[in-house]
Amino acid sequence: MKLPNINILDEKEKLLHKKSNEVTFPLSKDDKKRIQDIIDYLTMSQIEEYYKKYNLRPGMGMAFVQTGIPKNIFIIVEELEDENFRNYVIINPKLISHSEELIYVGEGEGCLSVNREVEGIVPRYARIKIEYQDIDGNKQTIRVREDISVAFQHEMDHLNGVLFVDKIDKKNPFKNKEKMREI
Repeated sequence: MKLPNINILDEKEKLLHKKSNEVTFPLSKDDKKRIQDIIDYLTMSQIEEYYKKYNLRPGMGMAFVQTGIPKNIFIIVEELEDENFRNYVIINPKLISHSEELIYVGEGEGCLSVNREVEGIVPRYARIKIEYQDIDGNKQTIRVREDISVAFQHEMDHLNGVLFVDKIDKKNPFKNKEKMREI
């Protein structure tokens, strides 16, 4: 595999703090190519041979805005087992419902746009249901839970100009930890 030419914006970039735009269909050739490039990049970042070769930080999700394109598209590449992946291409997502139960990632969330260690927890819903459009513009509904739910919420935040570090209480980074379940 050849590493796609993707420039990931750093958290200091103003564009990452702006709301992304609704996507219209059909998708352009450029958008379809960008989707495939992001899938390839995220996949390679999770395979030891490639992340070592190209010095990549492993990542499972990326929003278009992180590549400088403020459109409501994000991609999740979930490793199911050794180098076997499931790809989610989510366009124009809307949160339909969520669990009352809150969870957080024990070792902390990470982000390809945040190149530093960050202490603290980000409260997330344990389960969510979203409505979105697929690559052909068809309306879809999906329920996700646990780590994939966290990934979806993290990427949906990007589409709204919010980084995970913005959700950590500055004065008390572990605030209400006891009211949530660690995953």
